[in-house]
Amino acid sequence: MEQSATLDIETLKITQEQFILASQSLHLQRPGCDPVYPVGLYGWRKRCLYFFLLLLLATMIVNLALTVWIIKVMNFSVDGMGNLQLNQDGIRLEGISEFLLPLYVNEIQSRRDSLLVLRSEKNVTMNARNNEGQLTGQLTVGPEAVEAQCQRLEVRSRDGGKLLFTADEEEVVMTTEKFTVTGSDGAVFGHSVETPLIQARASEDLKLESPTRTLTMEAPRGVEVSAAKGPLKVSGRKDLQLESTEGEILLDANTIQLGSLPLGVYAASAGQASEDQALYEVCVCPSGKIYLSPAESSSTCQAMSNICLWS
Repeated sequence: MEQSATLDIETLKITQEQFILASQSLHLQRPGCDPVYPVGLYGWRKRCLYFFLLLLLATMIVNLALTVWIIKVMNFSVDGMGNLQLNQDGIRLEGISEFLLPLYVNEIQSRRDSLLVLRSEKNVTMNARNNEGQLTGQLTVGPEAVEAQCQRLEVRSRDGGKLLFTADEEEVVMTTEKFTVTGSDGAVFGHSVETPLIQARASEDLKLESPTRTLTMEAPRGVEVSAAKGPLKVSGRKDLQLESTEGEILLDANTIQLGSLPLGVYAASAGQASEDQALYEVCVCPSGKIYLSPAESSSTCQAMSNICLWS
């Protein structure tokens, strides 16, 4: 019985092996089946893929490091960047700021406890333009001069209510109560000056002078020249002329002195003028020239005097 069972098992194994071989032969000879290839990267392709992955990883690490470094150096934060802060009212800068290109703003304001300083190696120029981009006003602060270009220049008081100074193409107006010139040489005017009062400071002299031309003072209702606490001196190198076309010339003073008047000679007493003559008579020639003549019991003024002949 045991031998028959062993033979049956071996027969079964042979039968299974024959079935497997038969099925493999049938599978290889089955028509219409594609060949099977192995899937995957092998050799140099696999090495190149790993190399590119490592290169990409290194680039990402360097980029991340540079980003962190820039954020740290520029001091970026939620409010802004370093000294530059962004808020609802605008931009706030702390410290010294440098602008390499033109700056377009609506308002520049400093802090309450500090000054606003604008610096430039050449000049500082501020322009104002209209809606069409045309230049309407310009202020330039240069190393040699301060230039303002506009249709009308106005200077107002601290509260902005009172107009102190205005200038345009036609005239320059100063509305202050007092205009003071502190220069040692005074003020020089190339043309006429219209003012209600010219007054010197206390304990200082007032001098009106035209070195090479004529000094003229005119007023429709009168010109008043007065010295309340000192002498009044009017001098000229040549003639001093007082003229009134319709009125009179009034000299009202306790003492009126006419110095350096020429001495006329009375024809009947020529060469006999006494050296101790104390009284003289003031005479006027027909031309208006004033001279002195020795006083006697009667008038010694004559039209034939030598002063009138040469006048």
